[in-house]
Amino acid sequence: MNYLNTLLFGIYPYIALTVFLLGSLVRYDRDQYTWRTGSSQLLEARQLRIGSILFHVGVLAVLAGHFVGLLTPKAVWHLLGVSASAKQMLAMGAGGLFGTICFIGMTILIHRRLTNPRVRATSSRMDIAILLLLYVQLILGLLSIFVSAGHLDGEEMLHLMSWAQSIVTLNGGAAAASISGVHWIYKVHVFLGMTLFLLFPFSRLVHVWSVPVQYFRRNYQVVRARRVSEL
Repeated sequence: MNYLNTLLFGIYPYIALTVFLLGSLVRYDRDQYTWRTGSSQLLEARQLRIGSILFHVGVLAVLAGHFVGLLTPKAVWHLLGVSASAKQMLAMGAGGLFGTICFIGMTILIHRRLTNPRVRATSSRMDIAILLLLYVQLILGLLSIFVSAGHLDGEEMLHLMSWAQSIVTLNGGAAAASISGVHWIYKVHVFLGMTLFLLFPFSRLVHVWSVPVQYFRRNYQVVRARRVSEL
């Protein structure tokens, strides 16, 4: 059991992250034509617009919360006067709010992709698999809030922080040991999260790398109305 725990949470994360980074580079180098979202807006726009806005607002907030919450050292939280239990309550509140927003958006997008014949026809197996995997991951995250509500001391949150920070500092052994005693729902959530990183380069998710940063630095375009001379 200890070996399996080490494999899943001390070794597998590095395999997933290596594939995530190298796979993205290779795909960009060899298959730039596929480096896109594959938008189906022309096939159906209303559900896509509503679902996409809710999904992106929710998922960006959730990811930012995970990044800050897991990777900020415990000493920093203490310096700010935020206890482990207070941090857990904050994570439950914000995660619940934005997770629900994301859940509603994803439900709309999945319903659209699976029930609209034209959208379904343009969807690959990987498109559907990634959507469903994200959906399961989101549901697990929301369910973990109820697990957290059963113990508000913040201890499991500290274990998860220790796991994430040990992974970043290349200490896989400490990472596996940190997460060994947490509730199984957190372990499945972490494992699926790493699996999403593993599948990232082989899916449409690569468009995440194409954030239009240059758009904010480009020169303004001057658009003038064109007068048509009278005959």
